[in-house]
Amino acid sequence: MASRAAATAPAPYADGDALLPVRFKGLLTLAIMMAMMMVILDTTIANVALPHMQTSLGATIDTIAWVLTAYIVATAVAIPITGWLSDSVGSRPLFLWSMVFFIVTSVMCGLATSLEQMVVFRILQGIAAAFIGPVSQTAMLDINPSHKHGSAMAIWSVGAILGPIMGPLIGGWITEYYSWRWVFFVNLPIGAVVLAMLYFLLPGRKTRRRSFDSFGFFMLALGIASLQLVLDRGQQLDWLDSAEIWIGLACIVIGFWVFIVHMATGRGERIITPSIFRDRNFVMSTLHMFIAGILVFATMVLIAPMLQVAMGYPVIDAGLLLAPRGIGVIFAMGLAARLMRKIDGRILLAIGWVISAWSCMMMTGWSLQMGWQPVVTVGIIQGAGIGFILVPINTMAFVTLPLSLRPEAAAMLNLMRNVGASVGISVTVTYAARLQQVSHADLAAHITPATLPSIDLTRFGVTPEAAMQILDNEINRQALMIAYIDDFWLIMWLCILAIPAVLLMKKVPKDATQEQVEPPAADPEQVE
Repeated sequence: MASRAAATAPAPYADGDALLPVRFKGLLTLAIMMAMMMVILDTTIANVALPHMQTSLGATIDTIAWVLTAYIVATAVAIPITGWLSDSVGSRPLFLWSMVFFIVTSVMCGLATSLEQMVVFRILQGIAAAFIGPVSQTAMLDINPSHKHGSAMAIWSVGAILGPIMGPLIGGWITEYYSWRWVFFVNLPIGAVVLAMLYFLLPGRKTRRRSFDSFGFFMLALGIASLQLVLDRGQQLDWLDSAEIWIGLACIVIGFWVFIVHMATGRGERIITPSIFRDRNFVMSTLHMFIAGILVFATMVLIAPMLQVAMGYPVIDAGLLLAPRGIGVIFAMGLAARLMRKIDGRILLAIGWVISAWSCMMMTGWSLQMGWQPVVTVGIIQGAGIGFILVPINTMAFVTLPLSLRPEAAAMLNLMRNVGASVGISVTVTYAARLQQVSHADLAAHITPATLPSIDLTRFGVTPEAAMQILDNEINRQALMIAYIDDFWLIMWLCILAIPAVLLMKKVPKDATQEQVEPPAADPEQVE
């Protein structure tokens, strides 16, 4: 796609300049952030619509989950080739065509008439979404000078974080007042506006020829896809009691082991440039991003059903209670972006983990008798912690890397966030399910007709059997709350363990960007 504006041509790159200067940067930034928000939103917006899809598509409780699984697996598998595609076809064409493909497949999902069609369309949608995340992050870095990368990553991260926060609220509202199909159709008008803005404003990098490492990609895809499937279906299949899970575990070990050996000893082009892993700050940033994925997504997955199932809030009210988390995220990201210019990013990162651990500790004190205020208060505090975590990670990961490796680095960060989310959701949900059973057994052991007070229940129109059923329902609620609280303890200790890991990162010198390689010139096809 040819550009309409000569403004997309980059000026000579100098210290303090953007790699790809543009006019109307504010509009382009808005378009990039909206594109990222759309992609992340689609990972959660469909969750609340699943029961309606199940009836409409004639699916079962087990099979309808593939609507979510297909999207997640396809995204995770496709992300690693973003760097190769960006170099081969150009960052601008990749971004634009990915948006087109995402919009088209969203409409196809809304038009699906069977579960098979829906799963296929969600796979295609996930592939398109996989490329939008990394190229949008790379674009934000390219159009901003190095001293504004903190602010750029704060703005980009707002789109990445508000997606999972607003997804259940928007999805519940659309499903309640319109139809589950509009959960997907809504991407058409918004996506069309974003695509038009990107077409006229987005610059592009120069392409460079790279051979495709098909063997490395296949091994990595095998490991990632198997990991996602095992995590998604493990609880449903009772983990190691299932032959499918054992086969999946074998594929995980084979895929990742062979890929690591191939990366270390292979010759020629690799699907991921091996030198990227020699940068300590980048490697540690991927570790912190993995833990951040657990923190962001696992807590969202736990709190939403806790409010609805254990505490009885309607889905829209539960979404409204979760929304203030975004206030904390936006405020903290804006503050962190300013402080990144004056304070060591490692200090901000440590502060973020401390705040996050504190918020999780506050969540361990929740009870079924509390009101809505603690949920809102903790949400704002935890959002602030997340903001202080993501801005330093997304900034420090790129500062000491060659500019040509930005697309690959962005792809790896997005991949680690997704894997962290999958691992966190699977572990916490499984732990909660198992612990709920244990807690229910412990509590129910003390509740028998013999231990109940001698009350003539017939005076209240309640039979002994009905009374025991009411008590069992309450025991279920209490056991579920105990399970959630133990999960919050688990996430809290994970945040605490991340604090000393900050010391493994190197302090970024003020002139770090001057040591980077020469930036790639603009794609000749982008310049009139």
